[in-house]
Order: sequence, then C-alpha cells, then structure tokens
Amino acid sequence: MIKTLAGIKVVDQGTFITGPACGMLLGDLGADVIKVEQPKTGDPFRAFKDGLYSPHYQACNRNKRSIELDTKSEADREVFDALIADADVYIQNFRPGVAEKLGAGEKRLRALNPRLVYCSISGFGPTGPSANRPAYDTVAQAAGGFLGLLVNPENPRVVGPAIADSLTGFYAAYGVLGALVERGRTGTGRTVEVSMLEAMVHFNIDAFTHYFQADEVMGPYSRPRVSQSYVLECGDGKWIALHMSSPPKFWQGLAKVIEQPTLFDDPRFATREARIVNQDAIIAVLGESFRRRSRDAWCELLLAEDVPHAPMYDTSEALEDPQALHMELTTSAEHPVMGLFRTVRSPVSFDGQRALEVRPPPTLGEHNDEIRAAVKAADRVKRSGAQVD
Repeated sequence: MIKTLAGIKVVDQGTFITGPACGMLLGDLGADVIKVEQPKTGDPFRAFKDGLYSPHYQACNRNKRSIELDTKSEADREVFDALIADADVYIQNFRPGVAEKLGAGEKRLRALNPRLVYCSISGFGPTGPSANRPAYDTVAQAAGGFLGLLVNPENPRVVGPAIADSLTGFYAAYGVLGALVERGRTGTGRTVEVSMLEAMVHFNIDAFTHYFQADEVMGPYSRPRVSQSYVLECGDGKWIALHMSSPPKFWQGLAKVIEQPTLFDDPRFATREARIVNQDAIIAVLGESFRRRSRDAWCELLLAEDVPHAPMYDTSEALEDPQALHMELTTSAEHPVMGLFRTVRSPVSFDGQRALEVRPPPTLGEHNDEIRAAVKAADRVKRSGAQVD
C-alpha cells in the first residue's frame, strides 16, 4: 500500500459493509485501522458463510487489525477509551442511539479526545420520521430513486452488487479525509455524518438534474438511449458491450465492421436523434449481425475501427484480460492461519507506484494481545510522565 495516511490511527467499530468499507479505504491509504468487534461473534458479516472468515467479511476488511472488546464491560471500556484517547478517527454505522448505549456516542468520545474525527454512518440520517427504520442496500437504492433505473421492466427483479452500501462507505471516507485536512489547520475534530439515503441521492445526481432542469423523469432505458449503449450476444454465446455516444465516426466504423455501409441511408438511423428514438430497431439489426461471429472475432474487428467496445466479462474473466494483467489489478498476501488471500488492489496510484502491498483481513481478535500490550505501554508512559511532572 502507499502510506499517504501513515501515522493516522482509526478505530473502526463498523459492521457489515458501510462502516468497514470506510475503514478499509483509509487502511488502503496506510492508516492504522483497529477493528473493534464483539467477543466470540465479531462483525456479523464474518459468519455469512461457514466459520468467521466469509468472503463477505473479507471484501471490506483488509489492511486492519482486530481486537475483541465488549464496551459494556468496565475493563474493556477502559481499553476502548484508551484507544480513542489518541485516535484520529472513529467510525460507526449503528442505528441512531445505539452508539450512546455502547458508550461510543459522539459527546462522550469528543470529551476523551477533542481532536477526534467522529464518523457516523446511518441509513436515513440521525433525525426525522425515518431515522430509526432499518436500512439495507436495496432499501437505500429504492429510497434514493436509483433502483428504478436498474430494474428491467420486462423482468422486474433486484440485480447487481450492494451499490448503496459500498458508495456510502466511499462518501464517508471522503468526508473523513476532508475533516482530517481541516483539523490540520484548526487542531479540532469534526463529526462527519453520512446516510445511505444521502449517498444514493447524490450518486443519482444526473437523474435529479434532468428532473430539476428539464422536468424529465428518467427510467432504466433513458441513459442507454442517449448514450447509445448496447449489449449484444455473439455467435459463441458470449456477450459484448458497445458505447457509441455522439461522434459519427464510431457509427461509421461500426457500419463497416458489420458490413452494412448503407446503414445510414435508413432515415431511422441517419441522425443521432433518430437513433435515440429508434434504438429498439438498432438493437434488432445489430443483434442479427453479432450472432454471426464469436466475441473474440468481433473485438478484433471493432478494435481495428476504433469502435468503443469491451467484452462483457464475468468475474472469472475480467482480471485475465491483458490490460488488467498489465495494470496489476490483483494482489495477494499470506495469512498465517487462513492461507492465501487474494484481492483487488486499490485503484489509486501515487507517483506511478501501485498499491500492491496488502495486509489480509484479520481473524477475530487476532491482535488482542498486541493492541492491549500497546495500550498498557502507553498508559505506563503516561503515568511515568505524570509522576515526573
């Protein structure tokens, strides 16, 4: 990893995705992220498959250390407080009011450490009529007006990954970084608040801008029509994606590739505006053509004409693409107990250096002794200094 946040200490008490994703992003930049977990069970995402090291958990918890603490017990509360006392950032994604019950509310932690950047992630925000509603990824996507842009009207069902969860983690990390920069000037920490609802509404800003400025309510086909985006099945049963956008040269190249040079003589396809209106007809024409050759053959022909395209890979294929291999998009490390850990590296490079170093996600309580020993050592130093004074 590129340690641009070296020296920054983060106490991450998050669970599932939003909080852990925020902590992981800071850890990817070199922060020392201490994951505080419930004894014996830990982050509930640990057990989404057999054992306490599920792929769900691993996805958002690399570059961290784990300690088991029950903050309701006095002894563990003292350790927790000691961690907070010299931490730079604290992260939680509990429902409103839960942090206070665990002794981790903003006011209490701020009293322990005025420099602390306190990050609170929620589903619908800290107050309001929906503040205490349970919020999960699909709920947030729907409430933010985004899910309706993904669901196929012909076969309505939820599709795709946990976009709202992951994006909320990104926005939270973005807010934390801003607060850390400001603290460098003022010496005082901030409370950073972000909800899944806010994250999804902001991520959906294009649709809302169309509504605000043009009174247009976008649907699942609105953007693909305007951008002239297509997915097409090839002769070998594999799929390819095209993004034709605006420049006429892309369409001219495509017409040459599919051996239909008179394609633009058809008034339905003669202009960009006509192609937007008649996209269904274009899909029919292209669909028939693309079933005549394999995906590899089409990629070769499209590349030669500079037509924007890509194979529609699944996860077993994407990272084997020559460009992905060249960019070293994957990295790995060996965990002493769990064995080989493979992951996708951080996409951010600094001065041409890629983030290829990674610490595997910790087993539950893996660093109990290490972190507790550091807390005791710091306490001894503090007491020694107080005696000298």
